[in-house]
Amino acid sequence: MGNTTLRKLPVGIQDFEKLRNDGYLYVDKTEQIYRLVTTGCHYFLSRPRRFGKSLLISTIKAFFLGKKELFDGLSIASKADVDWAVHPVLHLDLNTEQFDTESKLIDKLSLFLSQAEAVYGTDTNEKTLGTRFEGVIRRACEKTGQRVVILVDEYDKPMLQVIGSPELQNAYRATLKGFYGALKSMDAHIKFAMLTGVTKFGKISVFSDLNHLTDISMDARYYDICGMREQDLSECFEQEMNDLAAANGMTFDECLLAMRQRYDGYHFEESAPGMYNPYSVLLTLAKQKFGSYWFETGTPTYLVELLQMHDYNLEEMSHVEADEDTLNSIDGGSTNPIPVIYQSGYLTIKDFDKEFGTYTLGFPNKEVEEGFTKFLMPCYIYPKDRQFPFLVNNFVRDVEQGNTDQFIKRLRSLFADTPYEIIKDLENHYQNVLWLLYKLMGFYTRAEYHTSQGRIDLVVKTPKYCYVMEFKLDGTAEEALAQIQDKDYALPFALEDQQIVRIGINFDSRTRNIDRCLVG
Repeated sequence: MGNTTLRKLPVGIQDFEKLRNDGYLYVDKTEQIYRLVTTGCHYFLSRPRRFGKSLLISTIKAFFLGKKELFDGLSIASKADVDWAVHPVLHLDLNTEQFDTESKLIDKLSLFLSQAEAVYGTDTNEKTLGTRFEGVIRRACEKTGQRVVILVDEYDKPMLQVIGSPELQNAYRATLKGFYGALKSMDAHIKFAMLTGVTKFGKISVFSDLNHLTDISMDARYYDICGMREQDLSECFEQEMNDLAAANGMTFDECLLAMRQRYDGYHFEESAPGMYNPYSVLLTLAKQKFGSYWFETGTPTYLVELLQMHDYNLEEMSHVEADEDTLNSIDGGSTNPIPVIYQSGYLTIKDFDKEFGTYTLGFPNKEVEEGFTKFLMPCYIYPKDRQFPFLVNNFVRDVEQGNTDQFIKRLRSLFADTPYEIIKDLENHYQNVLWLLYKLMGFYTRAEYHTSQGRIDLVVKTPKYCYVMEFKLDGTAEEALAQIQDKDYALPFALEDQQIVRIGINFDSRTRNIDRCLVG
């Protein structure tokens, strides 16, 4: 441990005024905010949860409330042309409710309007949520002599919570379209407006009438408006990084590499550097221990519902291609789960093909890949004893000890426990379960999939063994083993120290299990 004075890390702090007044460390984002407020008026920003959106909104709120003293020493304070005038600010935070019924959404919006009407007055002729919002904006401007600032945090939370219910989706869409329509109709009275969320519901959905919003989600100028850059770790948190390294028996460079592998890798534009997840970084520095902190704060239930609803092939998810229109907008009735998964932060941009305008997506880092895989596994397999962690541990021990027979027995048992009614596409189900299982095993061993001769179904390495596996459905184990031999799948590993074990497995669609296994 270092012997320097401990500093206050803003873990979970989402209020800018509290952060500054109470002496917490702050990664200065006010240069980007200065660019926002001086070059535009209406914005939308999509970022994963726990990525700093609420703190960004709070910082913008403090700026437009004219609280100049909070910005002393920050970039925006040095700008000579900054207007610190006090504006009326209408701040709606949709984080604080479980929107499982339409009435809860209406009550939340009505409460927000009632609180604003208590300050700026009411008009009994305003009956709907949309007309009340228009009236509040107009009266706030007239009463203060300043145009209004409107900030909406997590605008899409109601839509996400009912993503599996078309009926509620349609109801929420109608309510929110009418409500947010005031942003366009009252433009003359608005100084600045910003909506943030995890996803962007477009086409016939919420955003269809908000085409005047500038979407900066994939804008290279604002790639770092939320999150942390690697230089922030070295500069702003050098003391804490040194303490983390010492606590874990690492050098500074080894510690930085571990942080990069676990928490870096979010690319919000094809040419932009990777961004770190701020929540996981801050908790790691505070606890001086690496962990899956971001993933543990919430489970992506709505994502699993989408994947299973559309019987999506999970292996494709880890290297899927998409264009910008697909990534930028979500249609509530779409059968493609990838835009939601991408915008939620479980996939990110890995490559970009300029000629065709297509993005290749993948997991941003080890924390997301491991956490997402672990969360998905119990949703696709149903071990009778439900002791899922022990199930994976036993698989790992089998392959580490070269116990192939026991490994196959466990695999047979795993498939035998899967209820008939949950399987839509049998071949796709096998592929998903095997991909998840070996993905998880790969975190303890090492998994590879490609050679110059073709695509191997699975390669798992341990210190003693290298397993080269091929799977068939309604074929034969002999065919699977012959393919390993004919295509020389084991050749890339011939010069390594491990003993090579070739395994051919055939699945039988009639018995819905492993038919035969051959080891060669």
